[in-house]
Amino acid sequence: MNQNYSLHFYLKTQKAYLNGPKPIYLRITINGEPPKEVSIGRKCEPTNWISKANRGKGNTESVKMLNAYLDAIATKFEQIHTTFVKLGIEVSTEILLNKYLGKEEQVKYILEIFSEHNDNVKALVGKGFSVNTLKTYKSSLTHLTNYIKKEFRTKDVSVSNINYKFILGYEFYLRTTKNCIDTSAAKYVKHLRKIINICLAHQWISYDPFLRYKNTAKPRPREFLSKDELERIAEKILPIQRLQQVRDIFVFSCYTGLAYIDVNKLRRSEIRKGDDGTMWIYTIRKKTDTPSHIPLMDIPDNLIKKYADNPQCEAKGLVFPVLSNQRMNSYLKEIADVCGVTKVLTFHMARHTFATTVTLSNDVPMETVSKMLGHKSIKTTQLYAKVLDAKVGRDMSTLNSKLSKT
Repeated sequence: MNQNYSLHFYLKTQKAYLNGPKPIYLRITINGEPPKEVSIGRKCEPTNWISKANRGKGNTESVKMLNAYLDAIATKFEQIHTTFVKLGIEVSTEILLNKYLGKEEQVKYILEIFSEHNDNVKALVGKGFSVNTLKTYKSSLTHLTNYIKKEFRTKDVSVSNINYKFILGYEFYLRTTKNCIDTSAAKYVKHLRKIINICLAHQWISYDPFLRYKNTAKPRPREFLSKDELERIAEKILPIQRLQQVRDIFVFSCYTGLAYIDVNKLRRSEIRKGDDGTMWIYTIRKKTDTPSHIPLMDIPDNLIKKYADNPQCEAKGLVFPVLSNQRMNSYLKEIADVCGVTKVLTFHMARHTFATTVTLSNDVPMETVSKMLGHKSIKTTQLYAKVLDAKVGRDMSTLNSKLSKT
């Protein structure tokens, strides 16, 4: 956004004008922006006005007073402009005019609003928002701040200047300068959209710049363990106790679909007998705050019993002695090396393995899998079904057998 501006005074011809003095208007122009104009509350006879000079003509006292008034307005605009430039604030026709008219409080800045939003999220951590959610919003604010500094050389941008071009430029910046993958870039743009929606709700802007924007990012394929890889990890004899512990918790997640945060907080009181007489997990997903009811198969049930006498678990009423996510992922890479698994093993891969190898590949209905995973929408579960080549092969083999018989 250009920092330079021009100020022009002119006589405006009103409708039904016949003769006499005309009102004097000022027009502010900045390259690339629609000009703004407003009446200055003075009038002048057309014969006493010099258009090229933007001033009154003559040496009468009234003309001298008029020109002095126009000079004072021009000086005030110059002072306002200089102040904004020194403070590193973006200059626009709307901002200059609002400041001159004493309406600068109506100008809202995108980073200022984003920062206030993050402060609200921080206050609600544990009351609907998680620490990780706050962390991603902080990262998003940092990216947007750096983008504005790089592209516009200013500290902030008014929300009225956020347009379709700004959004495309931000997305391009994320994918190139920040080297974000498509889904990460889409997440940060989605955060910006949320801030814009806040502006629309407060009527700080009247036009939605996202109206014609469409996210083209495609989700990355879910990485999961094959049946052979899962069995190798589950059956491997590990001489180091810490690796055994991490492996057991990981395998438990592979057969229950619980994410790290949900295994970490899983309490013994959440393991109880269901209506069918078998043991179930009755928990609430931390990420989505949705219920997740999972029947326990033999493997995860035996793992729970293995840690029944663990002092740490007994003291806190927890099912497993879970380490930090960072340490778990670090030890999982050691386990992968020992077991001959070449995939980059992370704890979240257990959840993907449950959805694919353990359930969908064994013909568990998608609706059932979605409910156990605690997904709000079955569309999320369908992402796992797209990667199951083995199941596609079995289904086509069954179809081939049926067609051969006929």
